Amino acid sequence: MLKTGLKNSVDIIVTDDLSAKNMGSGSLCVLATPALIAGMENVCMNCVRPFLEEGFTTVGTKVNIAHLAATPLGDTVTYSCELIEIDRRRLVFAVQAFDSKGKTGEGTHERFIVDAERFMSKLQ
Repeated sequence: MLKTGLKNSVDIIVTDDLSAKNMGSGSLCVLATPALIAGMENVCMNCVRPFLEEGFTTVGTKVNIAHLAATPLGDTVTYSCELIEIDRRRLVFAVQAFDSKGKTGEGTHERFIVDAERFMSKLQ
């Protein structure tokens, strides 16, 4: 059952393809902010996935994230989330990211539950 308090976490090793230099968001070989945000979105999406009806998914609609510290290549980032609000189809998560030295990111992320087929048909 979908309810507030649901939590999820995942560990990701920072590889070159996740670097700011490779993603074009900076010139250094550290975890890119877009990669940090994608990791946060992913942990939230997977947090609620088992509780959705067949044919439904979630789409990200809002991010409010602070990227607090750089993470070098080869380090592991642990992304975690907690579902803190449910308003019909709107879901709000508290998200955090930690590497071997401490907290690297935090904030909130909002997702909406959608019927995947109906959502995609609107794009035609």
